Amino acid sequence: MGRANVDEADDRITDGDGTVVDSALVGDDLELSYPTSDGTVVDCARLDIPEGEVTALVGPNGSGKSTLLKALSDRLDPDEGVVRIRGQDLDSFDKKELARELGVLSQENDSLDSITVEDLTYHGRYPHRGFFDSVTEDDREAVERALDLAGVEHLRDAELGQLSGGQKQLAWIAMVLAQDTDVLLLDEPTTFLDLYHQFRVLETVRQLNERKDVTVAVVLHDIAQAARFADYLVAMCDGELYDWGPPEDVVTEQLLADVFGVEATVEHEPELQVLPHRALPDGHR
Repeated sequence: MGRANVDEADDRITDGDGTVVDSALVGDDLELSYPTSDGTVVDCARLDIPEGEVTALVGPNGSGKSTLLKALSDRLDPDEGVVRIRGQDLDSFDKKELARELGVLSQENDSLDSITVEDLTYHGRYPHRGFFDSVTEDDREAVERALDLAGVEHLRDAELGQLSGGQKQLAWIAMVLAQDTDVLLLDEPTTFLDLYHQFRVLETVRQLNERKDVTVAVVLHDIAQAARFADYLVAMCDGELYDWGPPEDVVTEQLLADVFGVEATVEHEPELQVLPHRALPDGHR
């Protein structure tokens, strides 16, 4: 894939090689802020999340990655602009309908230390059931698939309070997987995890995409990890999109200097690698 152009009428991306890719999620003319913020936090003319790909939103702290993901997941109403999922405005769905289309794992998970992993995973089935409906065979099958894919089947009877941070994150991912959606948004799922569990989480996301063709958008801090695991990168800086496209096109020494404030070498053989050297002087960015 080369640097993408967009077809705003059809919610599609046309790659540099001429391949047309549908966009699962689109943000158009977005201006985002919070009641406590002083002015606009994110100003984004156009954002596309390609269908069937893993897209990583990368950038330093405060660049607007999580804010943008909140808008994509209907957890933050735009001041201006619109978000569409497969051509339909998010505003046209009620909460349960949207939860059947879009799975979201945010940073603000409720503290449920006394619940078991299996029971937490069953909570992911709520969009598919009425309030008084009993558990169906479809529910049981979806939960078993989610536990297996997240690699926590052996922890099904453990309470969340007994788990390590990495195990707990995988349990939350199992809950989101049980929703059985075609689009999944993850906000910094590897933060505070040790290296082993960072890779476990990202490998689970990659397997979900490859086995189920699920479209994924994930906020990550580590651009080297993002370049390895994602098909498509969106780099943000100071509340705006700096660049977007496949990692081999986006990850450059100039981007690392401008966006992350580091001097680094980017190598493409035998695979894309980022080799940081030093932090650039304050004020470079």
